[in-house]
Amino acid sequence: MSELTSMMNIGSEMEKKLISAGIESSEELIDVGAKEAFLRLKQKYPNVCLVHLYALEGAIHDTEYNRLSEDTKKELKEFSDFLKK
Repeated sequence: MSELTSMMNIGSEMEKKLISAGIESSEELIDVGAKEAFLRLKQKYPNVCLVHLYALEGAIHDTEYNRLSEDTKKELKEFSDFLKK
């Protein structure tokens, strides 16, 4: 199992939050996906924001979160907005 901090965009604070949400390795994050991981984080840490979701998606695809495609960002924003309702 690979450490979460070995993934792009995942620092030690994000790693702690993910572990507390039941995601303990990079493989687990890839398996559950960014949206499910974000949902779990949102339940434990209501202040997580859209940038966290972008960071998770970027980590899964080994890219900096600010380099995600506009389509991907739009889809993730719609998901985040839906959770606010």
